Amino acid sequence: MGRITQFHEGFVAVSHRLTEDASGVFIISATPFTDDGRVDTASLDSLTDYYLSHGVSGITILGVMGEAPKLTADESVAVLSQVLKRVDGRVPVVVGVTNPGLDNLAKLAHTAMDHGAAGVMVAPSAAQKTESGVVTYMKTVADRLGDTPLVFQDFPLTTNMPVSADVFTQMVQEIPQLVMLKHEDWPGLTKLSAVRSTAAAAGARRVSILCGNGGTYLPQELARGADGAMTGFAYPEMLVNVVRLFHAGETDAAEDLFDAYLPLVRHEQMPGFGLAVRKEILRRRGAIASAAVRALGPKLDATGHEELTRLMTRLERALERVALPETPPMHALAS
Repeated sequence: MGRITQFHEGFVAVSHRLTEDASGVFIISATPFTDDGRVDTASLDSLTDYYLSHGVSGITILGVMGEAPKLTADESVAVLSQVLKRVDGRVPVVVGVTNPGLDNLAKLAHTAMDHGAAGVMVAPSAAQKTESGVVTYMKTVADRLGDTPLVFQDFPLTTNMPVSADVFTQMVQEIPQLVMLKHEDWPGLTKLSAVRSTAAAAGARRVSILCGNGGTYLPQELARGADGAMTGFAYPEMLVNVVRLFHAGETDAAEDLFDAYLPLVRHEQMPGFGLAVRKEILRRRGAIASAAVRALGPKLDATGHEELTRLMTRLERALERVALPETPPMHALAS
């Protein structure tokens, strides 16, 4: 993954350019808020440090689970600027720029790249109702963004627009800037295999595939050809070590470690509830000051807190039975 120097507003920042060989864990960052709903800038720095300290390969900001739709345009720019300054070129940063307005999308994307982002993530517009429409849309986005590296977010549960392996391969062949698939179709294991086999049969470029959905199916996704994860599970060290062990050929050890965390992985993935769980774990682990979800978001009640306490306590006991080899952080290996 290449590194370049960006000049912006009087400071110099070393940044990465996202390429097809990206792998590891690109953590989806939460956006911390104060109890009264303001962006918590102090917690944004501590959260970024938290992710880096656990060895992530990259950070993705302004995603769906980062509550990007709840931010104003000015807040989005402020968040991406602060995170990129804090990261200071240590790992690549991907910025979610999905927006129903193409002008708004392009403006945020260019701003992100000017500040040193590695690339941007785009999901199909809700207006696209056919696969051919998605291809046309993505080609239009690519034309507007020039040589900006693109991540295609395939999340039909929210976009209501499934894209087949054949059509994704067509986009790879027709859009050279497309370097990564964020795979979070559900169920999607057979689709992941189909994306790899279809591309190979067509002689298309092999692009990076990082998987979402909280890491719920991560071991199986890795076995089917994924290069890592792009998701926001509140214990990033689990994602990092599972991917590292799998790539080292230690598949049983990877799954043993994953299994220890599985009850919390599942708990975080509950629709309409999981973000409150994720943020509360991050608060308890000292990454953010408040678990507030911007209105109208979920909030844990007393019973929810008790459930989470029990799950976290059981995780601590389970980890005592899992042997984990000492290895350097992924971003250290990549530097």
